[in-house]
Amino acid sequence: MIETCATVRVIEGLHTRPAAQMAKLMKKFGCHIELVYRGKTASAKSSVKLMLLQVKEGEDVVIRAEGDEAQEALDHLVSCLGDPQFGMNMDQAPTVVVADEAPAAPTQSDNGSVVHVCEGLKGIAGSRGTALGPAHIYLPQKLIAPRQVIAKEEISSELDRLRFALAGLESKLSKQSAGQTAGPAAQQDRAILLALIEVAQDEEYVGAIIRGIEAQGDAGAVTLRVGEVLAATFAAMTDDYMRARAEDIRGVTRQLAAALLGQALPDLASVPPGSVLVANDLSAWEFLKVPIANVNGLVCIGGAATSHVAIMARTYGIPAVLGLPLSEAQLQSIQYLAVDGDHGEVIVNPSEAQKTQYQARIQAQAQTRKGLSAYRDIHPTTKDGRQIDIAANLGSLGEIELAHKVGAKGVGLFRTELLFMQGRHLPLEDEQTTVYHQLATAFHPHPVIIRTLDIGGDKPVAGIDFPREENPFLGWRGVRMCLDRPEIFKPQLRALLRAAVAGNIKVMIPMISDVNEVHRVRELVAQCEAELNREGVDCAPFELGIMIETPAAVLQADALAAEVSFFSIGTNDLTQYVMATDRANAQIASLYRTEHPAVMKAIELTCEAAKRAGIWVGICGEAAANPDLIPQFIAMGVTELSMSPASILSSKKIISEL
Repeated sequence: MIETCATVRVIEGLHTRPAAQMAKLMKKFGCHIELVYRGKTASAKSSVKLMLLQVKEGEDVVIRAEGDEAQEALDHLVSCLGDPQFGMNMDQAPTVVVADEAPAAPTQSDNGSVVHVCEGLKGIAGSRGTALGPAHIYLPQKLIAPRQVIAKEEISSELDRLRFALAGLESKLSKQSAGQTAGPAAQQDRAILLALIEVAQDEEYVGAIIRGIEAQGDAGAVTLRVGEVLAATFAAMTDDYMRARAEDIRGVTRQLAAALLGQALPDLASVPPGSVLVANDLSAWEFLKVPIANVNGLVCIGGAATSHVAIMARTYGIPAVLGLPLSEAQLQSIQYLAVDGDHGEVIVNPSEAQKTQYQARIQAQAQTRKGLSAYRDIHPTTKDGRQIDIAANLGSLGEIELAHKVGAKGVGLFRTELLFMQGRHLPLEDEQTTVYHQLATAFHPHPVIIRTLDIGGDKPVAGIDFPREENPFLGWRGVRMCLDRPEIFKPQLRALLRAAVAGNIKVMIPMISDVNEVHRVRELVAQCEAELNREGVDCAPFELGIMIETPAAVLQADALAAEVSFFSIGTNDLTQYVMATDRANAQIASLYRTEHPAVMKAIELTCEAAKRAGIWVGICGEAAANPDLIPQFIAMGVTELSMSPASILSSKKIISEL
């Protein structure tokens, strides 16, 4: 048996999607592999058991593997646990982070008092926006098994009935998943559906049903009991995100039990246009049966801001309030609803005056959205004539469409880590060339800036043996690892040179601390270019820039600026290193602030050095979209801001009004 420790970097920990994806990947290996957390052990091949461990982001776990392919499986699992975006898409393309953001808190005045006045019932703000419309009540009749016990001779046929029902459920989920083919929202929906398939197949879930049938229980009755117990287990958890996973268990159980009992569930495809959908409990799979265009708003008695239904509502821009304090009997009397998704409020059967008020808010919000859409094709320019490039931060080709929709003028940061983390082996040069060339073509003639591999002991990959480090953020990562491992670095550089024939590729190097590192990178680039020319392979030179992330780079900015074509400031790591603050440590979160005078001074010094050398400087960290900091960055001389596509339109508006 082999054993290692790992820190879980997956956003929100091992919830449904990452647990399902992890179990799916681990089943490909022939070994036994398990996670140990706080004295509890779970097979890494069981999504439900992984979820029940309740492992949170930032926690340490022990991984044990034994048998064929044990080392490979262990390395791969460590890689998965170290990827913050792991499992957000079951095809391993990252989801758009903004879709998982909960609505903002109520607006406050300067003296701290809440301006908004509650007019209706208070629930949980699930998705921003205002909605008004007639209620469409979804209250499926409670499933009841007519019998509980079966004869011993019926066990075999009852197990066959379960297998048939499971196959039907998996087929329906798979077909629905296959239909989610276009766009980031559909990509996210598909990830959720595939995660539910994994739950429906899980041994912890199905195994318990089988054991119940073997103990002479009716398949339908046993399914309802197992689902209820498992859902209650999740619902009793202290973590909000894990507690919301009870919804997934209940949704799968409802579908499976209905098939076993021969009882039909209401047809959600019949929701009429302009409705506010109202339910006691709604699963992600059920929500995806709804004609989204017909739904003005969503209200649920159950659910939370971290539930899959809430995440999907935010993705589609449907105002939603969850956890509303109403009984099922009270739901029946609802005819019309006004929904305030910003503050988590619902007015039941509003008066005409209230309808008028909400309608005015809806029109104002639509006008704001329309106003932002006007900035889609604008190249923002300040009032005094400074043109600023607004580009997108991307991690996969799957995000290109979203960047195009908001008028991103190129890519300011393409993270290549996912190419290396998503497979069981390092990506080949040809694979990398194809991805980089497709990216460049999609945004031509606008520049596409590709960051070379920025990976270390905090998020290792299969095929790279990382040493155990006390602090991987201060260790063998980024360019440090790449320069030590030319057999990994050179294929990437060769792929970038080959893709550069597109004419708009620029390359930036992460974690630079010394001028000599830039010299060594340039030497390798020259070697790769010479090799490709000898081999008769088409290639082209590219502009080389560096990321400013370390205090050492800031203090040597003049010397570095003389060696490169541009600077791109990575505010996430720069803030962490300037403030000596682990950005994942909640206890010292108050120190992790890009707006801190020390960090802002570091950015200012970098911009001054770039100006003296005649090179441009951009920002690709999260602070690039901060409305309070954008004016300061531009005043310092920043000419490019790269951010999540979700922030591009509002940032263009801010710049145009400066």
